[in-house]
Amino acid sequence: MGSVNIAFRAQLVVPEQRQLYDYWLAQAQGKALPTRADINPAHVPRLLPFISLIDVSDRLELSRVRLAGTRLRDVFDREITGLSIEDLDLGPKRDYWLAAYRHTALDGKPTQGIVRGPRLNKEHLVQYWLRLPLAAPDGRRIGMILGLDYFLSGLEHDERQANLA
Repeated sequence: MGSVNIAFRAQLVVPEQRQLYDYWLAQAQGKALPTRADINPAHVPRLLPFISLIDVSDRLELSRVRLAGTRLRDVFDREITGLSIEDLDLGPKRDYWLAAYRHTALDGKPTQGIVRGPRLNKEHLVQYWLRLPLAAPDGRRIGMILGLDYFLSGLEHDERQANLA
């Protein structure tokens, strides 16, 4: 694991983020990035409810959710598989999310973060997210984004922060 990967991994807060990141790194098998063919969500069964796969489009906001775990359906209050990023109810955080997707899809870089209140009427949740680029089969562009969205209640998040202090 290179120093850039070690530094990025150190920013990951919850074990679920680190588990998926380590899996993603291992699946690259010496290449710059893994492809969709290298990834099998069934290899990380505990993470399946939090996993998403997004087909990257030339127009980023038209990129489509190919797979969305059940926890995402709970948070969005509907099935989001098949929807484009543009169709997702991102509310006032729309620009934040587009910037994250842009960094992953265009720059080919992993991105991560923590968002309190990921959606309107979900202010009680804290979202720990991770977006990982997957190379297209030709290896010349990003074809998909592998995502993880892990949610804790605000109270659980605050307790976790207090224990870290």
